[in-house]
Amino acid sequence: MTDRERRISTLAFGSPDRVPLEPGYGRESTLKRWHAEGLPVDLTGGDEIAAFAYRAAGGREKLPVVGDGFPVNIRMIPQFEEKVLERRGDTQVVQDWKGNVCEIGSEFDVSYLSNAVDFVTRRWIRCPVESRSDWLDIARRYDPADPSRLPGDAAERARRLAGREWTVSLDIPGPFWQLREWLGFERLCMLFYDDLPFLRHMIGFWSTFVALVLERTFAVFVPDEIHLSEDMAFKGFSMVSPAMVREHLLPVWARWGKLIREAGCPVYAMDSDGFVGELIPLWIEAGITVCDPVEVAAGNDIAAFRARFGRRMAYRGGVDKRAISKGGTAIEEEIARVRPVIASGGYIPGCDHGVPADVSWPDFVRYVGLLARATGWM
Repeated sequence: MTDRERRISTLAFGSPDRVPLEPGYGRESTLKRWHAEGLPVDLTGGDEIAAFAYRAAGGREKLPVVGDGFPVNIRMIPQFEEKVLERRGDTQVVQDWKGNVCEIGSEFDVSYLSNAVDFVTRRWIRCPVESRSDWLDIARRYDPADPSRLPGDAAERARRLAGREWTVSLDIPGPFWQLREWLGFERLCMLFYDDLPFLRHMIGFWSTFVALVLERTFAVFVPDEIHLSEDMAFKGFSMVSPAMVREHLLPVWARWGKLIREAGCPVYAMDSDGFVGELIPLWIEAGITVCDPVEVAAGNDIAAFRARFGRRMAYRGGVDKRAISKGGTAIEEEIARVRPVIASGGYIPGCDHGVPADVSWPDFVRYVGLLARATGWM
C-alpha cells in the first residue's frame, strides 16, 4: 500500500498492511538536547528524525516520504506587523502577526509566535478585538475571495498531486479557537453569557468565511484530510459546557462536515488538548471522524474511549509523553497499554503532543523501536 492508502485505511477502520509510524516530533529545545546526545546536527525535520530514530532502533524498511502539499491561506490578510514594543530584562512585550500584545521571554524572537517553533510561555496583555469597533478592522482582513488564499499554481499543483502516494491535509482553526485568537480566552468565555448577539455574529462570520474558502479549494483540489484545531478543554472538563458547544459550535462543524463529505474528502479530524471525553459525542454528531492528540495527563483513556465510542471515532496520539521521558520499562508498559487499541483499528499511535525536552535521544529511539514493532514496521 502507499502511505496515503495506509493512513486513510487505518483511520477508516479498514485493513491496512501496517499502521503508519508517527512517533511525534520535538521542537527546538528538544532538538537541541537530541543533537547533543547523538542525533546528527544536520537533521532537523520531523520525518527525517523519525526515520533516523527508526533505523537506530534496528528498523530496516524505508519509511514513506511526504511530498508537496496544497497550501491554503486561512490567516488574516494583511497581517499585523511583528515587532518588539518594550524590553524588560528577562522578558519583552511584543506584537504578533495576529495583533496580540503579549509578554514573552527575551530568549525568543517574535517569529516564535508565528509557528510552533518551541514551547513559549506568554502573558497576554491585549487582544485585537476588545470592542465592536476593533472587530471591524479584523473582519476586513478575512476576504474569502482574496486570490492569495489559494496557491498561484493551484490548477497545475492539483494535477501534479492527482497520483500522490502521501496524504495532503488542510488545517483550519475551529470557531472556538479563532474567536479566542481575536478576543482572548476570558473575554470569549464571558461573551457566552454577556453578549450572545456579538458572539453569534463572529461565529457566523467565521463559519461562512471558512465554508467559502473550502468551496473555492474543493473546486480545484480535494485534500485527504480537513483538520480542525480547537484546544477547548481543561484537565477534566470542556472550557465551555457541552450545552453551549451544542448550541453555538456544533452547527459550524456540521456545516463544514457536509461540504467535506460532499467533496469526497475522506478524513475530517479534530485537534484539542485537555480532556475530550464529553466533547467526543458532539464531534461524532457533527460528522468528525478522527481526534487527536488524546493527552493522557488530562485524563483521556484511549482504551476507555474505544470501549465507549467504538468505531464511531478514530484517534491519533494517545501515548503518554511522561512515560517516554521516564524511559526503560515505563515506555514498554505504555506501548503495551495501547496495543489493544492499535489492534482494534482506527488508531495511529504517537506522542500525545509535541515531544518535550525532558525526553532523551536514547529514550526516543527506544520508544520509536517499540512503536515500530507495535505497528508492524519491525
